[in-house]
Amino acid sequence: MFYLPAILIGRAARTLIRKVRPGGGSALPGLILSKIAPGLLAKTLNSFPDGLVVVTGSAGKSTTTKMLVAIARAHGKTVFTNPSTANINQGFYSAILERSNIFGLIQGDVAILEMDEGHAAEITKRVAPRQSTILNVLEDQLDRFVDPSIVREKLAMVARRTKGPILLNADDQNTVIIGADLSSDANVVWFGIDETVIGSTKHGLGAAPTYLPNLERPNVDAEIQSVAGTTATVLIAQQQVSFSLPNRGLHYALDSVAALLSARSYLGSDFDLDLAASVLNDLPPVFARGEIAQVGAEDVEFILVQNPMSFQLNLDNLSTKPEQIMVAIGRDVHDPSWLWTVDMSNLTHVDMVSGYNFAEIALRLTYAGVPIGEVDGDLESALTKFFSLPAPSSGMKTVIFSADAMRRTRRILGFTDPEAVER
Repeated sequence: MFYLPAILIGRAARTLIRKVRPGGGSALPGLILSKIAPGLLAKTLNSFPDGLVVVTGSAGKSTTTKMLVAIARAHGKTVFTNPSTANINQGFYSAILERSNIFGLIQGDVAILEMDEGHAAEITKRVAPRQSTILNVLEDQLDRFVDPSIVREKLAMVARRTKGPILLNADDQNTVIIGADLSSDANVVWFGIDETVIGSTKHGLGAAPTYLPNLERPNVDAEIQSVAGTTATVLIAQQQVSFSLPNRGLHYALDSVAALLSARSYLGSDFDLDLAASVLNDLPPVFARGEIAQVGAEDVEFILVQNPMSFQLNLDNLSTKPEQIMVAIGRDVHDPSWLWTVDMSNLTHVDMVSGYNFAEIALRLTYAGVPIGEVDGDLESALTKFFSLPAPSSGMKTVIFSADAMRRTRRILGFTDPEAVER
């Protein structure tokens, strides 16, 4: 009964917001609930019999979490998660509003949550994870993380607070340092990608430099052995299996091996690798992460970019040279200087430039010699013009956007359900 008034107030706020803005209401109601019932999050996450499983790092959290949740559910587990990818404190309160009864209780076996790398350290002060998966440390926006070493230390706090397995990326020196600094009795499990596979790509996995002497690569418990297009082959516990990735790129392969090993660590002897692989074969991408959706009668690919290496790897893995491209950089990019660190040479042209930071990305593209069809700072107007272009003669329209522009685009287009995504 203690949390009943808070839950009712939060749900009322969510209902009002969604009447005004369909698909909205994923942040403010959670913020309200966190202020009037701050103890609810810890109480809820500590209530699951199998505890809390955390997925964190600079990139790949949403995809890895979606894979891990789907595999766990296929093995019969009832999972509480955050499918809207609202991975900060107020987002978890919003997820509780969405999933709990009026007393704040959620039935389930386990909570599997992606956590923002800046918030995970704070949340795990209150709730010690049963298991944590730490994917990577990439260069990020300077206004948020002044130096990657700050991110590394926050993630190290999460690792130290984890009661059970700590899964780390053997091919990122940042996570190798985290593992090396853990106590000798820590249960560290390593995943990675074969060095010849990484070496065959232009930018590899894009880990942030540590400016420290390299440590030896640990022996891995699971490894991607090959990637051809969207087909990956993994070796885990002396078993080899191939499966289809939700999209192109080595970063998706890393997410998949992290998810498979995380599932094996969580499920133990109940883990079935063939079942897990079949789940990945059918799993669609997280919305806007290589999502293909219909706009009018056309298929359109939506690609989210959130930091320099995210932008770079997604450009590197464009499957073809799209005939029609729109780039929209929103107000979430407070420090547009990082746009200048991205190699734009894989873009032959851009038909439409928009978003709050339209001028900054237009300048960057122009300086890189990328022809621009039109610049329109009004996102809704720009989308209307872009989708009014005749259908391309081959392939599909492609929209590349930052997180703020992504949210606004989805709202304008009426894509309000984060789970209504098909492969």
